Amino acid sequence: MGNDAEPATFVLIHGGGGSSWDWHLVEPELRGYGHEVIAVDMPIEDDRNGIAEYADAVVAACAGRPRLVVVAHSFGGLVAPVVCARTEARLMVLVTAMIPEPAESPAQWWSATGHDELGIAFGTPQEEIDVFYNGVPEPLIAASHEHARDQGGGKWDEPSPLQAWPDVPTRYLLCRDDRLFPPAFARAHVAERLGITPDEIDGGHMIALARPRALAERLHLLWNETRESTGA
Repeated sequence: MGNDAEPATFVLIHGGGGSSWDWHLVEPELRGYGHEVIAVDMPIEDDRNGIAEYADAVVAACAGRPRLVVVAHSFGGLVAPVVCARTEARLMVLVTAMIPEPAESPAQWWSATGHDELGIAFGTPQEEIDVFYNGVPEPLIAASHEHARDQGGGKWDEPSPLQAWPDVPTRYLLCRDDRLFPPAFARAHVAERLGITPDEIDGGHMIALARPRALAERLHLLWNETRESTGA
């Protein structure tokens, strides 16, 4: 693949109920571009933990690393801006992710954004596969279920520690085939909360499993664009 830019340290934040394994196909692709990669396992299974504690784990994992690019998937979007507010991140990339308002709790997000009104059901095993895993090969769906973890909800109603959106270049990568955060919803969400136009890529919600090479290529390009435009 080759490296045509100063390498970054990509910090990869998984979604709800996930783990660092969710990024295992993306990691070697990014390393092929010469980047360092840190995929973090947030302490999601402990009910005593919430956004603040998840951010603590990410910040600790990337402490002292240069040129941080914080990449967050899905629920991880609630954690990423807290991390960026506490680090010298050069870029934040939200991959089909939730975008929090300051002090908004995870529970509040679903109704505040209008997502509840979409009527998207994913409570049964088949609904989960249909909504989350469209485009993912069946062996990877099975493996993903083996690596899934319980998402603790003890602090579901606790306000986010985010006080203001961090002064960090932010990009949003919308997945055109996403059934959890459909394109029309995502475009409106991004416009309302970030005031930007999202970048778009083919693929469903679990794009890191379905199209890891394409995702890594786009992340690499987003870093290049940011580096060139900001001198990062």
